[in-house]
Amino acid sequence: MTVTWQDAEARYGDPKKEAFMVPWDVPPRLEIGAIPKRIYCNVNLIKSLTQAFENLIQRGKVPELKTWDGCFNIRLARGSQRPSLHSWGIAIDLNASWNRMGHPPVLTPEFVACFTDAGFEWGGNWTVPDGMHFQLATLPTVGAKA
Repeated sequence: MTVTWQDAEARYGDPKKEAFMVPWDVPPRLEIGAIPKRIYCNVNLIKSLTQAFENLIQRGKVPELKTWDGCFNIRLARGSQRPSLHSWGIAIDLNASWNRMGHPPVLTPEFVACFTDAGFEWGGNWTVPDGMHFQLATLPTVGAKA
């Protein structure tokens, strides 16, 4: 089941309040490819992102990671009047220049699995593919809304 903006808003509230957002210092062992040393993201993204980066390293897929194209960005989803999940820092974009929305994605299944195995949903599987986009597949239910 796809996480919706309504799910994110119910869990985290108004994205402008930046509830649950933290600056995450990426551990040195995970500083790979284009990954920045600090990522401003939802605290609930860190566990899955850590696992995805570890998967890239362990599975030899780091060379396929060309660009880090963002996480937190309060904005509307492209072509829509609804908020993007980037507004709550629970989505990331990778290799955007090669995986544009509406075009066939060029990421390998093995690369994608590094993220889906870590708890992400991949936009490349959507009716209108968004191959650069990965978002949390589920939201945690523990803890109160900030």
